[in-house]
Amino acid sequence: MKRIYIVRHGQTYINRYNKMQGWCDTPLTEAGIAGAHQAGEALAQVPFDIALSSDTGRASNTCDLIISHNCNKDTLQHLASPFFREQFYGYFEGMDSEMAWRMIGGPHGYNDRHELLKHESIDTIKDWIKEADPYHQAENAKEYWARLDQGFDMIRQMDGAENILLVTHGFTIRSLVDHYGKNFDKSASPRNASITIMEMTDQDMKITAFNQMSLN
Repeated sequence: MKRIYIVRHGQTYINRYNKMQGWCDTPLTEAGIAGAHQAGEALAQVPFDIALSSDTGRASNTCDLIISHNCNKDTLQHLASPFFREQFYGYFEGMDSEMAWRMIGGPHGYNDRHELLKHESIDTIKDWIKEADPYHQAENAKEYWARLDQGFDMIRQMDGAENILLVTHGFTIRSLVDHYGKNFDKSASPRNASITIMEMTDQDMKITAFNQMSLN
């Protein structure tokens, strides 16, 4: 069995300004750097076999800060991959979040993202994002999962890697919880630098913890 410790990157400036951030990227704030160090301290005694991250700067930098605290830091390899990027929001990249979600959910009767996330599946929401994008370049569910699943297929093929660090993004973590978790509230945003745990076997993937700030 593989245990994947999934960490949301530290706070960025676009997070702070409440804007949509998928493939666009901004640096970590001071709070984001501090949060990454706190996650590193929480995970310091987990003997990671490999560290993975999205190839965005915010995820890659968070991963490096976490690694700096780890008991295996001297030998731990960090692999950054586009497979683990956030959802691509297309036209909505960089837009005020509340405005974007009104444009996405409004045609379907939702003017509040929390109600949208509470009542609709993540895959439905992904399809609505692409539908609402005037350029239709945002990822829909099929496109998103085709990319992300390549990353998890890569993990499956990593012989000997049992404890895995994966630094990725908020909507991606919600997506994983929606697909592989039970009794978790996906309408609650995973906090920056929070820890979600997934167990992977040859037959199954299962979320066992969500949005934690420590392992206790």
